[in-house]
Formats: sequence, structure tokens, C-alpha cells
Amino acid sequence: METIGRTTWAIPEGYIPGKSHGAAPQMTSHEACCILNSSEKDAHVAITIFFEDRDPVGPYKFTVPARRTKHLRFNNFRDPEKIPPDTPYSSLIESDVPIVVQHTRLDSRQAENALLTTIAFPCD
Repeated sequence: METIGRTTWAIPEGYIPGKSHGAAPQMTSHEACCILNSSEKDAHVAITIFFEDRDPVGPYKFTVPARRTKHLRFNNFRDPEKIPPDTPYSSLIESDVPIVVQHTRLDSRQAENALLTTIAFPCD
């Protein structure tokens, strides 16, 4: 199987809505990234969060096993600290093997939900 992707990705637009409408956890407003690792090696991923008015936080560390995918909700990040809701941020995603990163937001602050998804920006 061919290894695809890049080792550095950026998601410049991040925002976790502070309210939700609908059953949790499925309909909880959230930001997420989906990481595809098509390589034969586990991917060791570090995510750093950047804010408008304070120093960056991170890295948040994850492993994506070889030839697997992992969906990460930014709402669930806890170590080194929780990402605050209703706060604009950006993320930098770095890996020791090439990966592919997709970004998704579910905004369920009202009954008419909005879903946004896009490929992250490959930096290298």
C-alpha cells in the first residue's frame, strides 16, 4: 500500500461552539480532525493550538496506528489543558510519518444544524 500525505498540516480556523441542541454526544457541537495513516508505521502526532490573545498550548499527543484512521474531537482534548469553547483558535498538526488530515465542525447551537468539513492545509 502506498504511503500518502504530509508530515505537517494546519487548520487556521477553529472554534468550538459553547452550546448544543440535540442528544449528546452525537449532536454535541464540536471541532474534529480525521487523520489517515496509510503507512506501514504508526504515526506519532502532536497538535499545537494557537490563540489570538495568549501563548500556544500543546502539544496534544496521539498515535494513529499503521494503516488506520483516527477521529479526534478537539472538545475532548484535556492534556495539557482543555480547549475553551467560544474561543477562536488555529491548530498545527505534526507527524513523524506522512498522514492526511481533514477538519470538521458540527455546529448544533440551533435545531437546524450546520456541518463544515474541509481538507486541512498541507504545509510541507
